[in-house]
Amino acid sequence: MRRIFGRPARGGAGHAIEPGVWERAERRLPFLAHLTAAEHQKLRALVVAFLDTKEFYGAHDLRVSNEMRLDIALQACVLILHLGLEQYADWVGIVVYPGDFVIPRQFMDELGIVHEYDDAVLGEAWQGGPVLLSWFDAGEAPSGVNVVLHEFAHKLDMRSGSADGMPGLASGAARRTWRAAFEPAYSDFCRRVDSGEETLLDPYASEAPTEFFAVMSEAFFEAPDLLLREYPAVYEQLREFFGQDPGHPAQQNPAHS
Repeated sequence: MRRIFGRPARGGAGHAIEPGVWERAERRLPFLAHLTAAEHQKLRALVVAFLDTKEFYGAHDLRVSNEMRLDIALQACVLILHLGLEQYADWVGIVVYPGDFVIPRQFMDELGIVHEYDDAVLGEAWQGGPVLLSWFDAGEAPSGVNVVLHEFAHKLDMRSGSADGMPGLASGAARRTWRAAFEPAYSDFCRRVDSGEETLLDPYASEAPTEFFAVMSEAFFEAPDLLLREYPAVYEQLREFFGQDPGHPAQQNPAHS
């Protein structure tokens, strides 16, 4: 197969990725269109650094191509465009599966009996460990789900040491403002799902606050107009956190360029 990455950059660090390769990859990810020209360049530099520091593994004999690496890296890095690569500093591996996969689970009930079962999943992020991702050929991916954005959002949530839906918010004031937006929205969404309503946002968001954050992060990039309409206060907190405004691309903050 033709290599899409050029030779390593002079000095041995990084990859010289050809302009046409970048453009084709970015066209495959239309939610990157809100970025300014300066942000596109910043994203590309971040992706090169990400690829230099992470290791990809294919599960079940899957060959992880350069196109796949680049697509995953672009999506992972758009989340940290204005947060920095240090957000992903405490882990290295990315394991890619051909389609969904099964993880053995066990739990102990109130009687002390251990139950084992197989859990079919699309992805999983481990605290201090790898990100597990399913990969589908074009047209085969589940509708309305972005596994890469979802799992890397979980990685941001884990930065504080626990996944609680409040990603790395240091100050008490920031956490109070976040809670004031997210907690009522989460409660409302759970009520809607429990009542049987067919929500436009992925109902998986009702599983836990950390899942609500991950699904809302997907929507922030993939369907910003929907998130603005459904939960504008959540959108505003994510706009502040990510330093991006996909719902109003003409109003990008020049301080983040």
